[in-house]
This record gives sequence, structure tokens and C-alpha cells, in this order.
Amino acid sequence: MRTTVDTDRLVELVKQLIRFDSSNPPGGEDKLALYLAEVMSSLGADVEVISAGAQRDSVLAIVRGTDPTRTLAVNGHIDVVPVAGQRWTRDPFTPEVRGGKLYGRGACDMKGGIGAAIEAIRTLTDNDLLPSTNVAFHLVADEETGGKLGTRWLMEHGYLAADACLIPEPTGLHVGVAERGALFARLTVNGRGGHGSVPDSGVSAIAGAARIVDTLHLRDFGVEHPLLGRPTCNVGKIWGGAAPNVIAESCAIEVDRRILPGASCESSIRELLDAVASLHPPVDVNAEVITFVQASEIDRAHPIVAWIGETVASVRSDSVVTGSMLGSDARFYRNDLSIPTVLLGPGDIAQAHTADEWVYVDDLTDAASIYLRAFQSFH
Repeated sequence: MRTTVDTDRLVELVKQLIRFDSSNPPGGEDKLALYLAEVMSSLGADVEVISAGAQRDSVLAIVRGTDPTRTLAVNGHIDVVPVAGQRWTRDPFTPEVRGGKLYGRGACDMKGGIGAAIEAIRTLTDNDLLPSTNVAFHLVADEETGGKLGTRWLMEHGYLAADACLIPEPTGLHVGVAERGALFARLTVNGRGGHGSVPDSGVSAIAGAARIVDTLHLRDFGVEHPLLGRPTCNVGKIWGGAAPNVIAESCAIEVDRRILPGASCESSIRELLDAVASLHPPVDVNAEVITFVQASEIDRAHPIVAWIGETVASVRSDSVVTGSMLGSDARFYRNDLSIPTVLLGPGDIAQAHTADEWVYVDDLTDAASIYLRAFQSFH
């Protein structure tokens, strides 16, 4: 029952997680990882702290269940985005509750979800109960900058295994089954210089870049996903030229393409270059991939989706199956490990990464209640 979850204890745990400044960059999750290792050890878990580099620690903690042949993983990232440049009205690492909201960096994304999952285990322990199967906590570094030193590193070194995975990212306690991926690319336009007083004596790279911007920004790539909508393209950065009186020989733009499941890095960059190739007169351009993140999804008909949906419905009646415009570590479990994975967590993604980030205390309690039922019913 919801009343079995100790809300005050849950809030205090999340506050303690927030007090650790695990901003990434630069990283430095080691102190928080050590604290979480101690918490999980106190709950009887088998705990291992894994380091992928200096101060880049993750925690693997297995809570043994009545059926040791099955494992439900709980993946949560312990890093947060930096607060620099944001207009906070309170200390982001001194959490406080006001008006039913818990404020602090990571309250929503995603220390609140991690705390709720731990509280669910603690509630079982209070009542001398075991989860129905093993529950493996993968509390990872480096999600906010791509997972190279977190989930991806653990995967590549053989640490991740489970029959299913639950990720308590902020979904408003809706069931997340799909998410878009991303391609960040730099397009460098090559021109031919000359004197600015005779602009038609050369080929302006800036003028060519402007035509590319007009072609790519808000481009419709002609496909649509029922939960994720259409892929998008945002031109977010541009620079070039030497001086106002010189025809620009070089100009670069950086784009953010959000892509759908099934799209590869090669196909995503090719679609950009095909769009540029359609321009007349042609533009001389070189392309460079900065970052590529795969999109991912799980079939809505998969049994885990029905199971978690029924579990949520026992606490919240308004939950729906949804998709995310953003990416998460779910892609490693779904795409690389073939582990069926859903996102389900407290908080609204609109609050993530913002100044005065917050999560409703009631949502934390509901999340812990849902996880409690999930840990008792997974099989």
C-alpha cells in the first residue's frame, strides 16, 4: 500500500543525494557512488563499486530475491548537468521542500527516481520481505555526456545482465517505451576568397552556409513515428569569415538532428548531405560527426509493457504509454543487450536541467509505491 512507503525518509534520502555535487562535466561521481554503496550495503545488497576512470565511479548492487534465476535491473544515472549560467534563486545543492515540491539539482533528473527505487527496497526490508526476483541496481556515472564512462563502459566490460530493465528517468510516471536519438554534426563550407568590395569575384562560404541553414533548419524528412513524431533538425551554431571586407573562405555550422528508431549514423548524415546536394548552384561542404546517439524502442505489445502498466495503474489511474523526445541509457539495454527496457519515473522532463529544478513530493511517494509493487510482482 502507498501508506507503507515512508515519505519523510524518502525525501531525506533524495535530499542527501542532491547534496552531492555530481555535475557532469566535469564528473566526479565517486563520493556519491561511495555513499550509495553504503546505503545499498545496509539494505543487504551485494555491492561493487566500479571505476571507469579517476573519480568516475558507478555502483552495482544486487538485492537477492525469492527467485534467484531472474533479474530486474534498475538503471539510474547519478551525474547531473552543471548549474553554471543558470539563474537559480536558491542553492542548487542545498535541497529544500516548499509547497509540496522538493527543489535541488537532480531532484527531477534523476536522483528523485533513484531515491524512490531505494525506498521501495527499504520498505521491503522493513517488513522482512524479499523481492520476487533479484533486483540489480546499476547506478551509473556519465549519462549526461553520453555514457562513455558509465552504462556504455559497464556494458563493454561485461557488467550488465538482466531479464528486464526499469529506468526511473522523469516521465511523469507514464510508461516510456520509445525515445528519439540524436546526431550532432559539423558542416564546413568551403569558399573562394577575394576583396569584399567585389563580392562576386569569389565564392562566399557564408552565403553557401546560409543556403544550407535555410535547407536544413526545420526540414521535414518525410517519416513519422506514432509516439515520437517526426525527426527534426536544428541549426544551433554558425561561425566563419575573417573580416567584413573579405569574401569568406570558410564557414561552419553545427546541427542537431533528432532521429527515429532504426536510423543509423550513416543514414542520418547521408540524409543531411543529400539535402545539401539538392542545392543549385552546388555548395562545397565537408561533414563531420560530433556525436551520435541511437534511438531506441520496445514493442508496445511486449509483456513487460503490460506488466508495468498494470503495476502503475494500481497506484495512478492517469498513466499512459508514451515516447520521449530525449535520449537515455535505455538504448544500451534495448539495442546492444536486447534487454526489454521501460522508462518510468517521477517528475516532468520539462523541469529537468532547469534552474530551480523540482519534483513533487507526492510523485516521489507514488513512484516508490509503484516500484515496491514492481519488485514484488516481476517474474
